[in-house]
Amino acid sequence: MLTSTLLAVTAAVAPLQWSPTVGAIMVVCNILAIAFGKSTIKYPSAEPAVPASNFFGGFGLPAILATTSFGHILGIGVILGLHNLGRI
Repeated sequence: MLTSTLLAVTAAVAPLQWSPTVGAIMVVCNILAIAFGKSTIKYPSAEPAVPASNFFGGFGLPAILATTSFGHILGIGVILGLHNLGRI
């Protein structure tokens, strides 16, 4: 009984399609993650350095990878949550 109910619920949700709204949500989540990382990472300019680090807020490669990875995890959570609620 429970399995058939879960299948009915998952079948009713339309698949998520990429749109500019989805892209904008991901960009905003990455900006928030970078701002959070800028204020919390102890050594943001750790080696290896990136070329022209002034374009990356003075971040080294580890900080860039960490903040953008966190931004994508945050973004996919927001996107899937909003899709599940039917907002996007």
